[in-house]
Amino acid sequence: MSNYLKGETSFYLNEYLNTIIDWYPWGEEALKKAKQDRKPIFLSIGYSGSEKCKVMREESFITLKTSQLLNEHFISIKVDKDERTDIDKYYKQVYKLMNGQNCSSPVSIFLTENLAPFYSASYIGTSPKGNVLDFETLLVTIHQKYKEDKDTMIKKGEEVLEYIDPKNKSIEATRLNIDISKTITTHALNLYDKENGGFGDAPKFLHISTLDLLLETYKITDNKELLSIVLSTLKKMANSEIYDPIDGGFFRYAFTKEWQLPREEKISYDNANIASLYLKAYKITSDEFYKKIAFESIDFMIDIMSENNFFYTNSLKNHNGSYFIDKKIVTSFSSMIIDALFNASIYDEKYSSIATDTLDSLLEKYYENQILKHSDNINGFLEDYAYLGITLLNAYDNTKNSKYIILAENILNQSIDNFYENGRWKFSNSDIPVYDDIHDLLYPSSIATVLRLAQKISFKIDNDYSQIIFKTLEMNSYNLMRQPLSSPRMSKVLLKYFKKMI
Repeated sequence: MSNYLKGETSFYLNEYLNTIIDWYPWGEEALKKAKQDRKPIFLSIGYSGSEKCKVMREESFITLKTSQLLNEHFISIKVDKDERTDIDKYYKQVYKLMNGQNCSSPVSIFLTENLAPFYSASYIGTSPKGNVLDFETLLVTIHQKYKEDKDTMIKKGEEVLEYIDPKNKSIEATRLNIDISKTITTHALNLYDKENGGFGDAPKFLHISTLDLLLETYKITDNKELLSIVLSTLKKMANSEIYDPIDGGFFRYAFTKEWQLPREEKISYDNANIASLYLKAYKITSDEFYKKIAFESIDFMIDIMSENNFFYTNSLKNHNGSYFIDKKIVTSFSSMIIDALFNASIYDEKYSSIATDTLDSLLEKYYENQILKHSDNINGFLEDYAYLGITLLNAYDNTKNSKYIILAENILNQSIDNFYENGRWKFSNSDIPVYDDIHDLLYPSSIATVLRLAQKISFKIDNDYSQIIFKTLEMNSYNLMRQPLSSPRMSKVLLKYFKKMI
């Protein structure tokens, strides 16, 4: 059986093409159908590399009863999170608001026909877990409540929408000052896993942005404890199972706090950002170990995750050692990789031509007539402008080709024109009115990255972005000064702001 996903380019969406559920892609047809039929929407957001998404596809979505319930009583919409990052970001905010915690993929949201969210979950299994019902019972329950007490569902959804609208939020501001470096140091020392390196318990993630912030704070304070945390963590990670010594590259996370039993998925932005971090460690220490790990991680992406001057988003290592590659091309992710290539080219010129060739191909494909695309047929989000701009500036620094700094300035000005609103930044101008935040969840915040671009380019061109930088920092000052490790890239921007450093 074929549903409404025919013609979609996403590998993830195509995994659901020939199923018994009448899946729609996100778009006018599905949303119009929900209003016409007065049915609630079941929105399922995920990506091809997610283990929980795979389990839902192979178990939760294949039973005849659940399929019948979805087809008869709901409009089912399937979204690839990497293609529609705006939808994923927005509904993860909804999930956090409704459940008091963050969630990873998948995201499962039930909405009224007018897009008011009234129930949210992440993974929904075939048997109950905690306060989440099994999928079949949940569908029956929601259908009954929607039929019998629709007004309550609508009211709940509208309350969520009103709360998530930034125009309705009061701003708590506090004085910005350089004492943030003391808070960073205190929090880092308290949270550091002295035995295993890194931060947090199992599952153990890479926390690249936090380590990068500690390096920056070390440069300013000369606190050797911070440097020790970073270098020790980088050594422990590279000598554990979260690093792949055969093919190179880091896996997404490990199931133990000792960095063992990795989830054998490699994400392009993780490996790009961590390679750049290892190169910073090499610059400080001159220890060849750090350069070796950085180059091996970059070489993995070149050898396994690229083709025809483009880089792909993620890969899964199979039991036989071969890789499944999700061949999506995303501007923001690709920009991070190219940036790492330029960083590596400082120490080995062979990476320079790969970086420029890939950058030029990306610009030709996704920045036609000065209109930036996120991926095929999807307009650029703030993250695409931010990361491409930073990479263009790095390209100029490494090649001295003036076209790159001209493009970087254009990209920055476009991002301000398209997304900036008096200290706040929209994430997209799509049909989902999502605003960005300063937290580094999967990768560094787009707001922090575009501010970093504004800081760096101000030293090279005759244009003053200081008011935009200050206003954005001030808007986020309350959370920034109290919890700097929750938004490490933004904290780095603040440190640079006080020290007037490139």
